[in-house]
Amino acid sequence: MLHIISSVLRRCLVRWACPSSRWLHIISLAPQDVPLGMGLLYMDDALDRGTKYFFINYKKSIIYNLITDKRPSLDNHQNQKQKPATMATFISTFTTPNPIITKSPSILNHNHHFTIKCSSSSSPSLPPPVQTFWKWLSDEKVVSSKSPAKPGTVTEGLGLVAQRDIGRNEVVLEVPKKFWINPDTVSGSEIGRVCNGLKPWICVALFLIREKLRAEDEGSVWRSYIDILPEYTDSTIFWSEEELSEIEGTQLLSTTLSVKEYVKNEFLQVQEQVILPNKQLFPFSVTLDDFLWAFGILRSRAFSRLRGQNLVLIPLADLINHSPSITTEDYAYEIRGAGLFSRDQIFSLRSPIPVKAGQQVLIQYDMNKSNAELALDYGFIESTPDRNTYTLTLQISSADPFFDDKLDIAEANGTKEVQYFDITLGRPLPPKMLPYLRLVALGGTDAFLLESVFRNKVWDHLELPVSRDNEEVICQVVRGACQSALSSYRTSIEEDEELERVNINPRLKIAVGIRAGEKKVLQHIDGIFKEREMELNEYEYYQERRLRDLGLVGEQGDIIFWEPK
Repeated sequence: MLHIISSVLRRCLVRWACPSSRWLHIISLAPQDVPLGMGLLYMDDALDRGTKYFFINYKKSIIYNLITDKRPSLDNHQNQKQKPATMATFISTFTTPNPIITKSPSILNHNHHFTIKCSSSSSPSLPPPVQTFWKWLSDEKVVSSKSPAKPGTVTEGLGLVAQRDIGRNEVVLEVPKKFWINPDTVSGSEIGRVCNGLKPWICVALFLIREKLRAEDEGSVWRSYIDILPEYTDSTIFWSEEELSEIEGTQLLSTTLSVKEYVKNEFLQVQEQVILPNKQLFPFSVTLDDFLWAFGILRSRAFSRLRGQNLVLIPLADLINHSPSITTEDYAYEIRGAGLFSRDQIFSLRSPIPVKAGQQVLIQYDMNKSNAELALDYGFIESTPDRNTYTLTLQISSADPFFDDKLDIAEANGTKEVQYFDITLGRPLPPKMLPYLRLVALGGTDAFLLESVFRNKVWDHLELPVSRDNEEVICQVVRGACQSALSSYRTSIEEDEELERVNINPRLKIAVGIRAGEKKVLQHIDGIFKEREMELNEYEYYQERRLRDLGLVGEQGDIIFWEPK
């Protein structure tokens, strides 16, 4: 059953159904018995299905898998897309989470806590755990007093500081494979036999947790490394509920909550299947916080996109920090053979730019990550405009009478039933976005383009305006969706920009930057479609193009008639 629900009633119902999330569906083509109105809110009877049922705007997934290049992926059970309200033929989805109420300390009083103190300091001496870590590597011949760089206290916490001038592409450090932590390390450990069949990241997470919680007198070879790992970062997965309320209305909040729910579900499963049945291997209490800590460590420190290594922690190398001024990821690190006749492997880290003695050695983490992804993975954002993105989710409704034809056309041209478009501030729309919008909205007198005779050329037609009605619908729907999404934020862009000019703590700075960035992108999208809407009378549509191709339209656009002989 389809309902039209007022904004106030919608909030009440959704909060009752799922207090940690809210969703918004903008439907352009309403059922015949409902007047067409951009921005109307429709919901089906999903609220009756239980308190755990809710829509989330997944950005290709809620979890970026810890494999290869960290591209998004979902487990099979998570990949089931929830269907939108029935009888609708054109849906644009924006996630707008609810405010979160808590009694946690204010975000304004947040301090950055680590296992060791890693604040910026003018003192050259390192904290004792870092000195122990360096001595361990020295004893193992991984480093020496002549190493180009060593750990140091920097603004970010710990980092790699040059001990001498380092040239561009010069090797900064090399770490043999025996000092890596990866799924092979876990397989060869005491818990290897109970980790068979688990996801790689879960195996490594359990290994980290066990090494962290083991008694110091057990003589773990990894103790020196574990002791320098932070207890948490500024990643949004570690934020309190009050801190998360600062990103109310953002897609980042939806993603963060979904990630935490995913980690919780994985923990409950591994606790039941591995941890509790093997008390001799896990004689201590392992909590969800421990599991989330390990997940955060892997998200922020694991190297990927390495030859034969999809998930690996490299002690010492993982102290390297990020610089937005470095605009290349090339040649920063690689895995190579230890020698001509050796099967051993070595992780080699190079400096992408020249570094003076005493300066920090830095790399570029990922040129393609948005600010939301940087905040989720590492706990920082950049001020560069092209890091600000917003994901627009479009869907061909299964209730569309032309669903099969539209889906066939979409899939033949590299798109899907549910399609995600990442829109970046100041950049043109993704190339396939307008054709996909026109396809989804296609109907009425334009539906002839769905006939099989046009199948090989229909996408070419969709790359240009089809009809005035079709173009007007997509403009109104997208603009209505942008305006609805903008209304879900608690602050204006002006208020956010004012906060950015004052000295605020790192997490609030991230929150302000994320919500301001999303709003700017939404305004950017709205501006594009506002301009298109104003030019509707100036476009040449399919029928005009067809007549012109047949020579039936004059230079001034007038139709040519022939008198019978």
